[in-house]
Amino acid sequence: MIKSIINLFFPKACAGCNSFLLKDEIVICTSCRHEIPLTNHHLNKNNEAFSKFYGRISLEHASCLVYYHKKGIVQEMIHKLKYKGHQEIGEAIGNWYSEEIKNVQELKDVDFIIPVPLHKKRLKSRGYNQVTAFGETISKQLNVDYEKSILKRNIYSKSQISKSIIGRSEVVENIFGVDFSEKHHNKHFLLVDDVLTTGSTLEACGKELLKIPGARLSVVCMAYSHS
Repeated sequence: MIKSIINLFFPKACAGCNSFLLKDEIVICTSCRHEIPLTNHHLNKNNEAFSKFYGRISLEHASCLVYYHKKGIVQEMIHKLKYKGHQEIGEAIGNWYSEEIKNVQELKDVDFIIPVPLHKKRLKSRGYNQVTAFGETISKQLNVDYEKSILKRNIYSKSQISKSIIGRSEVVENIFGVDFSEKHHNKHFLLVDDVLTTGSTLEACGKELLKIPGARLSVVCMAYSHS
């Protein structure tokens, strides 16, 4: 009852179109959910996300839930998640994608879910890692350990938004490091991030994780961008 009263006076808005959510809608209204372009990557192992890393890094699986287009619903959601503190968006997307990937054979033996880390300076200024809610929700739904301390971002870099694809590829070199113990040997790591664009950041993270003896790697992201 208290929740209903709060919603009456402070109605929640859709993360995509800002319209008021109905009683049974969570984070995203029904209309926006139907408009969001799905990739269906999880239905095809050799999808475009998986192919992006061909010849760059060895993966068991790679997939993204939705397509990211400029000025689209997904961009609005990711922007609110990343810069406006709406971590409930990451949780909602995590619940959504968990249902899609829980039966993917290549992910059945994942041992640890690893978020792409922020540098401690950026984490302090933003207050949170935008990937955390997404990764922790998948961890809970798939009953897999969430491990945020293995990967480290060693170098602070400015926003890559305005950089060219070449510039992005250059800037991620040697930024990350890995800190592991014997318990991480011979494990399957699921690396999670928000948007897959060039794949350079995920590639750099993945190369660090694959330094762990016997490590295998998969990648799951909220969104896939063609830009």
